[in-house]
Amino acid sequence: MVRVKRGTTIKAKHKKLRHLTKGMTHLRRVTVVKAHEALLHKDQDAYIGRKNRKRDLRKLWIVRINAATRMAGMSYSQFIKNLREKNINLNRKSLSEIAFENPETIKKLVEMVK
Repeated sequence: MVRVKRGTTIKAKHKKLRHLTKGMTHLRRVTVVKAHEALLHKDQDAYIGRKNRKRDLRKLWIVRINAATRMAGMSYSQFIKNLREKNINLNRKSLSEIAFENPETIKKLVEMVK
């Protein structure tokens, strides 16, 4: 039987593994075993991160709207409640952009819904 040396195959496999873990730090990038383990978990972490990003952005929008409405003399919860009662359909993302760029417009909206 012919002897098969697998050095080049293993080196190619390890090289591919290191390429896939590019951007990771410390042993997760260097050591083959840790890199393989990191690859097994990275998709789960990415999935969780995509969900957390949505959560964090909504929190940011609410903080911005709350700050702008308090400067105009109303709380966030009252502002949102009054918007719903007046049938003004603006989502939190657009309201936060307005609050961030044009605080005067938020003041006008607060006066409109009072």
